Amino acid sequence: MPKNFFSVLNNLASNAAPRLLGSFLERSLNGHTIVVRIVETEAYDQTDIASHSYRGQTPRTKIMFGEAGFLYVYFTYGMHYCCNIVVGQPGNGSAVLLRAVEPLKGEAFMKLQRRGVSGKELTNGPAKLCQAMAIDKSLNGHDLQKKPLRLIIKNEVPSNVIVQTTRIGIREGKKAPWRFYIKDNPFVSKL
Repeated sequence: MPKNFFSVLNNLASNAAPRLLGSFLERSLNGHTIVVRIVETEAYDQTDIASHSYRGQTPRTKIMFGEAGFLYVYFTYGMHYCCNIVVGQPGNGSAVLLRAVEPLKGEAFMKLQRRGVSGKELTNGPAKLCQAMAIDKSLNGHDLQKKPLRLIIKNEVPSNVIVQTTRIGIREGKKAPWRFYIKDNPFVSKL
């Protein structure tokens, strides 16, 4: 990942979220390699009431206020992990939620060892993708330039293939058009 990748995006989650579409995550796990393509994202920023960083830095959100290119993992509903890529400048709580990914390598391993389901149900949601890829609190604060989980930036997805809409699964800040996904991709969480 180029060091200046996030600075080129003006450090705005709403710029980074569509740009991350099409990029890969590579996960090393128990001697297996899993590779997925990011197909759905949502932007969150400290000025956004729906963001964990809205009320300022806390022990839970400290990672969001740190350096771009690190993973912010949180536990929700007492049973699920979700992961975000930090995209802001240090001191600015800004991150992109990974909502869905498309398996490219290691799908059978994720099905057998991690989720017990196949097809789009394997990774078509933020908690599902974390379960399939064994992303939990142990990876909170992880540098995405290093193993066991690396972000591999790919060429920009053409804008005519990106759908921009309002975010889902939140109570406040629903009107912000900060959800992005690759049109017609079967792994998108919800149309």
